[in-house]
Amino acid sequence: MNLPGGWELILVVLVIMVLFGAKRLPDASRSLGRSLRIFKAETKGLRDDDRTPDDDRTVADTPAASPPLPPAATTDQPQQRQP
Repeated sequence: MNLPGGWELILVVLVIMVLFGAKRLPDASRSLGRSLRIFKAETKGLRDDDRTPDDDRTVADTPAASPPLPPAATTDQPQQRQP
């Protein structure tokens, strides 16, 4: 499929200007830009809604490893009394 060349593009632009008028083209492009901005914001909102709360956790939010516990006293050894 061939893309239109220089003269074809100029002809298409002229036909569009004749059909819509030079005054309506900037308004139409402005409306199109606003619509695309709204669409982008809505799709971003949908993506954010699909995320689970666990996805937002960072390394700082995860519980730190607890320090090792001291060895438990065994009953095999006699306890020392302090005077």
